[in-house]
Amino acid sequence: QVQLVESGGGLVQAGGSLRLSCAASGTIFSRNAVGWYRQAPGKQRELVARITSGATTNYADSVKGRFTISRDNAKSTVYLQMNGLQPEDTAVYYCKLTTILANDYWGQGTQVTVSS
Repeated sequence: QVQLVESGGGLVQAGGSLRLSCAASGTIFSRNAVGWYRQAPGKQRELVARITSGATTNYADSVKGRFTISRDNAKSTVYLQMNGLQPEDTAVYYCKLTTILANDYWGQGTQVTVSS
């Protein structure tokens, strides 16, 4: 059974940084694409960044140049380095793993709060 555990969220001042981690188990991690999504109160969940099994990345326009997604297959973990955080980045951040059979698995989410 695939399980994802996010960590690294918290409260930070505007301009600060956080690094989120998404640790996976129950899957051959290196074969999977992983995405970070976020959902702010009253808004739809949106894609923030995604990394494929071949380490190709893509980002939402709103985070380009500030956020970096990376993966460590040896640790079955994907990271989201967030720099230059702004209040509009406040949300619950989720990671989603997509298997080669196109099955999706979600983590429980981690809260990121950016104060102005």
